[in-house]
Amino acid sequence: MYIYVMQHPNEKIIEEFYQAFQQGNPKAMNACYHKDIVFYDPAFGHIKGDRVRAMWFMLLEKSKGELSLSYSEIQANDFNASARWTASYNFGPQRRRVINEGVGTFYIQNGKILQHTDHFNLWNWSRQALGYKGYLLGWTKSMKLKIQQESSKMLSRYIQKMRSLEEDDN
Repeated sequence: MYIYVMQHPNEKIIEEFYQAFQQGNPKAMNACYHKDIVFYDPAFGHIKGDRVRAMWFMLLEKSKGELSLSYSEIQANDFNASARWTASYNFGPQRRRVINEGVGTFYIQNGKILQHTDHFNLWNWSRQALGYKGYLLGWTKSMKLKIQQESSKMLSRYIQKMRSLEEDDN
């Protein structure tokens, strides 16, 4: 006997988000977001709106098609959702292999993700991404702040580059 369990609509939006991520499609990922999206993770800190949308374009572009993502355990109710994820990619000029495991939590309003928080261990990430320096200092507040500042600068440079390309096209 087959029992069909209906999927909550908010599970569907999370499924769409992660499928788009797996496919390397930031446009489809961003279509799952509310226009006023607020994002937080330990590497980027708090960012909002267009910076969040640009972040996915930048990260997927920098991965050069070498990012792999798996997700599981999607759970949702009328306002909140969560999912486990594992992202594998090469990071930085040394192309260090990173396998980052985390949990995404979401606040959903009117069928769109309004708040997205990725929880992961920054020290585990920094040991892989930054090597010896990350191993020694990745657990400190000062290193967390430095990582967030560098991520913010990288994102700002990416956004400026995209604006310049748009202006050249006009």
